[in-house]
Amino acid sequence: MTNNIQLPWQQETVIRHSLRLLRSFEYWTGRSLLDVNGSAQEIAQAMFAAPFALVSHGTEPDPIFNYGNRKALELWELSWQDFTKMPSRKTAEEVVQQERSRLLAETASKGFSNFSGVRISSTGKRFYIKDGILWNLLDENDRYCGQAAVYCNYEFML
Repeated sequence: MTNNIQLPWQQETVIRHSLRLLRSFEYWTGRSLLDVNGSAQEIAQAMFAAPFALVSHGTEPDPIFNYGNRKALELWELSWQDFTKMPSRKTAEEVVQQERSRLLAETASKGFSNFSGVRISSTGKRFYIKDGILWNLLDENDRYCGQAAVYCNYEFML
């Protein structure tokens, strides 16, 4: 029996989305998200394996995650399948939802924002993100198609 399961970065939709993440980040910030060359699949693989957490959600009324690299999946203690079914609001506790909503709205109007804040894993572990960047995603026709966040500076809280 053959195993036809693809890793996330091997899926065509994830490969296209990875390139969208890179291009949108550079568009808004003027910086490169990841110094990587190669084929589209090699770029997607490098992003998935990057040492920073990288996530994105779509444009649904209650946005659902559509990407999380390996570091993000580890932080939230979820599989790709479970993470990409979860509303992004579930990563923040109720007490910070208003600030999270304000940040998402600010980013929607400005293109990108810096952020810090407490988030919570699927098992209830709380961690504080410092120096994160949230930005708008643009599709291949420069239409808004969601938001993404990246951070490497975080610490677990007691």
